[in-house]
Amino acid sequence: MKKLLILFFIPILALSQQKRLSESLFAEYETYKEPSLTQREFTHSDIEPLIKKLKTEEGFSVRTLGKSIQNRSISMISIGSGKTNILLWSQMHGDESTATMAIFDIFNYLKKNKKILNDITLHFIPMLNPDGAEVFKRRNAIGIDLNRDALRLQSPESKILKAARDSLQADFGFNLHDQSKYYNTEKTNKPATISYLAPAYNYAKSINKTRKNAMKIIIQMNDIIQQYAPGQVGRYSDDFEPRAFGDNIQKWGTSTILIESGGYKNDPEKQFIRKLNFVSILAAIQSISIKSYENISIKKYDEIPKNDRKLFDVKFTNIAFTYLRKNYTVDLGINTNKIESNSYQTGLIIDKGDLSTYYGYQTIDGKGLTFNIGKAYPKILSNTTDFEKLNCKELLQQGYTSVVFDSIPENINLTKQPIKIMTVQDVVIKRENTVPNSPLQLGSKPTFLLTKGGKLFYAVIDGFVYDFTK
Repeated sequence: MKKLLILFFIPILALSQQKRLSESLFAEYETYKEPSLTQREFTHSDIEPLIKKLKTEEGFSVRTLGKSIQNRSISMISIGSGKTNILLWSQMHGDESTATMAIFDIFNYLKKNKKILNDITLHFIPMLNPDGAEVFKRRNAIGIDLNRDALRLQSPESKILKAARDSLQADFGFNLHDQSKYYNTEKTNKPATISYLAPAYNYAKSINKTRKNAMKIIIQMNDIIQQYAPGQVGRYSDDFEPRAFGDNIQKWGTSTILIESGGYKNDPEKQFIRKLNFVSILAAIQSISIKSYENISIKKYDEIPKNDRKLFDVKFTNIAFTYLRKNYTVDLGINTNKIESNSYQTGLIIDKGDLSTYYGYQTIDGKGLTFNIGKAYPKILSNTTDFEKLNCKELLQQGYTSVVFDSIPENINLTKQPIKIMTVQDVVIKRENTVPNSPLQLGSKPTFLLTKGGKLFYAVIDGFVYDFTK
């Protein structure tokens, strides 16, 4: 009886220990956050000093695994002396950097908290695709998607990852990525802030011990994320992709966990999602170290909702407009794009029509509001001084959505002002069209006003929404 009680309480104590760790990690995160990485776009030269500094830290081992196509070094940082080897690799896609930031936060934690390493050895490849990171693009310097190069191994970066896994015979692998912020958890308006997958290793999607262990770790990580982003965890499709690294590393005997960092409202630089990576990855590492995952049933894995892709930055509903003397009512899905050099935001109409099965980070109901494409300010401008005298918000209130220049000055082409900039030539071309275009063209940067009783509620300028209801 005593032995049975011990066996019963051990998993409960282990899970309680993991919960305490994740709570303290979340509360104390700012202590460990790497201060030199604050934005998603950074390069190999930004992290090299951080890696170099780790060479002087007790317990850390840094070695160069090889070079990228453009001769940038690819490093692996190891720490720990346990028999269980865990390999974590990030930024095999150059523009997927959220977990890379979290890895350097984890290093800061491990400098002060080595007890977690008693039974494991960690091996990190923070930036597998430094050439892609240099230009913040997905693919490597010769245009190959490294995550579709596991079989042919055409790229040096792919060979490096394969050799690292094989030399370590890693027991666990964390495949760290970013996904679009427009993924949502299935049948909800919540973004898939974190998505997980225990990749299949064959077309039958069989579940052996290797894949089962990955599922168990994911169940624990999901439980942690639910505390901080409830309902915002998705499950990636497990359709077998024979060319992909995750699928093959699972097949080669390493329990592989795919983590995809998606979107979170008002977190364009993914700093909160970075924090979630930090907390959940360290909790997973502890679980592997103390083997708390072993007693988990995999039934809960399929309860994680699937990823879907039905989010827009802004969803308008019930936009009523007139075209060629007939009335129409549509929904609009608009995605915005920030032009970094000028902090200027535009948006494109991605979809229109009945979007009742879609969602928005922001949803605006146009029912009862009057649609108007607006007017051009009657005075033609010739310089920025004349423009700077205008109160653009007042112009919007008066129904003006654009100003016209005889020619646009270079320093105003991407204005931060809430008004559309046009040239005389733009206006002439518009007037010469015998049959006008619909005011809400798919793929266009829409400009229109929504009013009620003569009062302006919303102005949409080049697809970016200005809210006048606040």
